[in-house]
Amino acid sequence: MASNGVSGARAPAANAGVDKGVDFANYFCTYAFLYHQKEMLSDRVRMDAYFNSIMKNKLHFAGKTVLDVGTGSGILAIWSAQAGARKVYAVEATKMSEHARAVVKANNLQDVVEVIEGSIEDVSLPEKVDVIISEWMGYFLLRESMFDSVICARDRWLKPTGVMYPSHARMWMAPIRSGLGDQKSKNYEGSLDDWYHFKDGMIHDYGVDMSILTSPYAEEQKKYYLQTSLWNNLHPHQVIGTPAIIKEIDCSKVTVKDILEVRSAFTSQITSESTRLCALGGWFDVHFRGSEENPAQEEVELNTAPSVNNGTHWGQQVFLLHPSIRVDEGDDLNVTFLMIRSKENHRLMEVDLGCEVVTSSGKKLQPFKKKFFIE
Repeated sequence: MASNGVSGARAPAANAGVDKGVDFANYFCTYAFLYHQKEMLSDRVRMDAYFNSIMKNKLHFAGKTVLDVGTGSGILAIWSAQAGARKVYAVEATKMSEHARAVVKANNLQDVVEVIEGSIEDVSLPEKVDVIISEWMGYFLLRESMFDSVICARDRWLKPTGVMYPSHARMWMAPIRSGLGDQKSKNYEGSLDDWYHFKDGMIHDYGVDMSILTSPYAEEQKKYYLQTSLWNNLHPHQVIGTPAIIKEIDCSKVTVKDILEVRSAFTSQITSESTRLCALGGWFDVHFRGSEENPAQEEVELNTAPSVNNGTHWGQQVFLLHPSIRVDEGDDLNVTFLMIRSKENHRLMEVDLGCEVVTSSGKKLQPFKKKFFIE
């Protein structure tokens, strides 16, 4: 299931080769269902952050024009109107627009909030806006590539003095301990055992040798079990080293080109005694702080880091290492990270991870590199 909090954006010019019909079927259709909207509306961390960012910064909304990119159920547009906005344009690509329009009317805000069905790249507004608000974040921030459409909206419709909600974003990564790796390895081995039983049965029962497919089947299962990042709600105790920022984004200035790939080299120090490095975990936070020229009255943060009891529907992305590595307090991890968009589907991501462990005594362990998929 996709994690993006609201729907309603199409592939921008950077993805002009993407078939819009296929893109809609693979992506937007998910957001046309109320069950998915309900899941996001039930995420208290998400909801509280957006509600507080609007209601504690009414100076950005009172008497202003607002554009909600991917309004979904209409919740952000409604809050903007309740904060005193003069006009809110709520753009939604799917038939969820009909539900949003009904909710707006039920809350007597139809004179302020105008729900527009269509992609943000295609719609026309009668005026520039003071605020662009959107909940565009996907797994590990950039999965789904919806931010492209927010950037498009910003460049087309935001006034020079306007503000972005959220205004800034960061991607984080840290070393993790987890039993998921052992379980996934067992699942992978079990899938291969099942294949061999199937292959033997095919030749015994039907006289057809399927051995030629053993290698591609194994590669397929390896990708699924061992190379696809996992969604998980991690506990803070599972973080065994210092988190590092791998990407910082100023939403008012970033370009699509800036986020086509995320490249970082960082060091994390192990903070737990004698443990196993089982994975690297990734998460994000976003901030609502306005701009330098037009700062927020009160900055609000939405944080998806590992939490004791405040998990979000985004969770964290876990990149499992096989096999795990014994590490100790004071050891350093020198990590290289590269994330690009999948060639097959621009909304999915491919990740190349490299890691070298340098023990506290200065000894370097064998470095490793792995490819992962965020699907």
